[in-house]
Amino acid sequence: MSRLSLHRLLLAGSLAMLAATAIAAPRTVTDPQAPRALQAEGPVSVQWNDPRTFTELRNSPNRFEAERGDWVQQLAKQFRSAATKTLQPGQTLDITMVDIKRAGDFEPWHGPRANDIRILRDIYPPRIQFEYTLKGGDGQVLDQGEATLRDSGFLHGGTGRQGDSDPLRYEKKLIDDWVRRDLAKQIAAN
Repeated sequence: MSRLSLHRLLLAGSLAMLAATAIAAPRTVTDPQAPRALQAEGPVSVQWNDPRTFTELRNSPNRFEAERGDWVQQLAKQFRSAATKTLQPGQTLDITMVDIKRAGDFEPWHGPRANDIRILRDIYPPRIQFEYTLKGGDGQVLDQGEATLRDSGFLHGGTGRQGDSDPLRYEKKLIDDWVRRDLAKQIAAN
């Protein structure tokens, strides 16, 4: 193998590794390439405002950790999953997540080792604000409005699932409770 061929082979291998690393790198919720809505699928559509405007990021003492991962998309999927099971045939639900504050917060004043640890305390309850439009099978608006979900007793009420270690369990419980309590009531009334 000639020196030029070896050089080209090494260059191609390096470029392939860089591309694989870029794909595998954890994305953030503020990534400009990150979607701002779930793909259209079924009767529930979910979109969200720019996560940079969310309280979770604006007020976080550790913005880097707060924006890591795909937690906005996971909460959107929870809305879709929970609401789809509740809707009557032909009904649709459009949701726009306006603001999110996840349960817990970072307390960097405990030292450098605590900087990346989300601390759960009663003073850091989860909160989700969203707008919604519920439509009947004929396209008529049955209900619409804005809702703010908050659970200041989130540490005392349990998540409903024994041993749940999902980092979004408290936020998902807010969504499940709203669907079961409020959305189901609106569907039953129409």
